[in-house]
Amino acid sequence: MTLEIIVFIGAILFGIVWYWRESKSNKLYRVANKITHSKDLQMKAENKKGFLHEQPFLLRLVWVTVLFVLAAAIVTFVTPINVFFIQYFASAIVGTLIGSYVASAVIFTRDSTSKENIEKVFDKGKEFVEDLVESDESVAEEPTGKEAVTSEPEIEVKKSARDRLKDKGMIK
Repeated sequence: MTLEIIVFIGAILFGIVWYWRESKSNKLYRVANKITHSKDLQMKAENKKGFLHEQPFLLRLVWVTVLFVLAAAIVTFVTPINVFFIQYFASAIVGTLIGSYVASAVIFTRDSTSKENIEKVFDKGKEFVEDLVESDESVAEEPTGKEAVTSEPEIEVKKSARDRLKDKGMIK
């Protein structure tokens, strides 16, 4: 059980490092893409996709499993020791997947808290507060007393979605 926990924690760290390396450069995935795809179907230069980076869960699972199957085959043939390693194999796959998701969360958080993004959020908040202040001032300027009672409230009728599409000429 202790070795299984060690393998699991090591796999989490391996998943973090693998995802982080692929977020920086995906050269190995590009080589595999050039080998397996024709020139027309090869990925574009600006595409950041890798084995783990920007892949959905099932493709991550496939690539991680293929990697560990190859590693298990090499270890089995190189060493004379025959070990029942299904438990280690499964914990390594699960740990690597968890590590990749932990790394993606950390990288996403780091990118979303950059100075430019924080300034954008601050400016949007400032505009929102200004809009609230303006709407409060307009409420304060409304007539009170007899004037409010004698004037009829304006009822704003919104058009339905169907009417708006008819106005645009999209439907008859």
